[in-house]
Amino acid sequence: VGMANLTGLSEFILMGLSSRPEDQKPLFALFLIIYLVTLVGNMLIISAIHSDPQLQNPMYFFLSILSFADICYTTVVVPRMLVNFLSEKKTISYAGCLTQMYFFLVFGNIDSYLLAAMAIDRYVAICNPFHYVTVMNRRCCASLLAFSITFSCLHSLLHVLLVNQLTFCASNVIHHFFCDVNPVLKLSCSSTFVNEVVAMTEGLASVMAPFVCIIISYLRILISVLKIPSAAGKRKAFSTCSSHLTVVTLFYGSITYVYCQPLSSYTVKVRIATINYTVLTSMLNPFIYSLRNKDIKRGLEKLLSKIKSQMGRFPSTEANKICGP
Repeated sequence: VGMANLTGLSEFILMGLSSRPEDQKPLFALFLIIYLVTLVGNMLIISAIHSDPQLQNPMYFFLSILSFADICYTTVVVPRMLVNFLSEKKTISYAGCLTQMYFFLVFGNIDSYLLAAMAIDRYVAICNPFHYVTVMNRRCCASLLAFSITFSCLHSLLHVLLVNQLTFCASNVIHHFFCDVNPVLKLSCSSTFVNEVVAMTEGLASVMAPFVCIIISYLRILISVLKIPSAAGKRKAFSTCSSHLTVVTLFYGSITYVYCQPLSSYTVKVRIATINYTVLTSMLNPFIYSLRNKDIKRGLEKLLSKIKSQMGRFPSTEANKICGP
């Protein structure tokens, strides 16, 4: 009630991807499949890494955390989308909107910083292989993870608190499929100057810092790889980075397109582009890593064969219990 009085609104309406009734069920089916594939794919990656002793190293530790963050990232957005596809009243409470915004920013930033941590790991592995074990030790990995989570939570809290200071007294229709910062700012009838300045300074810095770290890491890797005399050695070095580079390109490419747009031009094209980094990248990550990384592919094969053998033993055990010796 306090929030409603402060803002002038108690709820928002999420317009979603389409307002046409005939589009709702096909969109529901499509995004339900995407969500289930995302959950299963990322859970398989996590299980494969934790069940295979050969995958117990920093690169795959960060990958397992990235898969978990991707599950959370998608879960913040997609279930609400699915409910709204089948609901005539596509509303979200003011508190629910700010909560969704907060966790969306948290897991989006965690993804970004984990990709940077993985780039640092590749840099140390290729450019300083003899000191890899001592540099990328457990303490270093834990510190990188702790920083990623702590900074992401504080960054998200700042933006949500600033949004909470705004007054919403006109339209409550959000022209988006979730409570992202820019579409919500467009509804404010009070000044959003502070919000925009913070987004263009602290917000831009928080996104660019890991990206710059990735660029520097890969420039150093490129210089080191070019010094390798054999073509086979160069291919092997590049192959360890190809999956990570593909994910970075997908993630940062779509984010750059969306958030470099002025607030006034937050249109349908931007809404569609947002799907790429909120939904599709999280779904594609397991496929990218399993198809382009031999270690992950081997780990998944081991995990699936183990599951298959356990399922194969289960019916015979139950039959023995029923039929007797």
